[in-house]
Amino acid sequence: MDDMDMSRNFPAEMALMSALGGRCIVLVGMMGSGKTSIGRPLAARLGLDFADADAEMEAAHRMTIPQIFEKYGESYFRDGERRVITRLLAEGPKVLATGGGAFMNAETRAQIAERGVSIWLKADLDVLIRRVRRSGNRPLLQTPDPEGALRKLIEDRYPTYALADVTVISSDGSRHIAAAKTMQALISYLNVSTPPPAPLGT
Repeated sequence: MDDMDMSRNFPAEMALMSALGGRCIVLVGMMGSGKTSIGRPLAARLGLDFADADAEMEAAHRMTIPQIFEKYGESYFRDGERRVITRLLAEGPKVLATGGGAFMNAETRAQIAERGVSIWLKADLDVLIRRVRRSGNRPLLQTPDPEGALRKLIEDRYPTYALADVTVISSDGSRHIAAAKTMQALISYLNVSTPPPAPLGT
């Protein structure tokens, strides 16, 4: 399919990619907010690569995130996470899902601001609780009161997440609909003017 055909069939996607100008789309937010489940279909829709910073950390160490936390500690993990995100951003445009604590690092936020557009996937506590209960891969919730720990993380992190360029409410429902909603929010933020569809038969 040539560029003319792509612009005819996907005018919004083409206009958005032009407005991004080679920047990455960086998804931030709490564990369970949907960064990976929304990020994958968003990347596919835009024809971009998708990267998950946590998955990159696990691949590099050949360990799970909880194992890295247990063996090396959170400080080590955060430093490695910062370096991984810096590398991924430098590799070129993509949709990047970051770990829940990544955006709390001022240096990482500066890197994201320089090379990307940040989108906070904001989810309510009850939504997050339902989602994270299905996963045991959450080292910060390995406490007798995971709901209380999650509530405290929300209190600590949401003011910083609010510094992101775009905020999208992440609720239950289709990940493809959520990806479309995220793309529309990005179009609005970048003030993208999408061309009308070409007439049929042209």
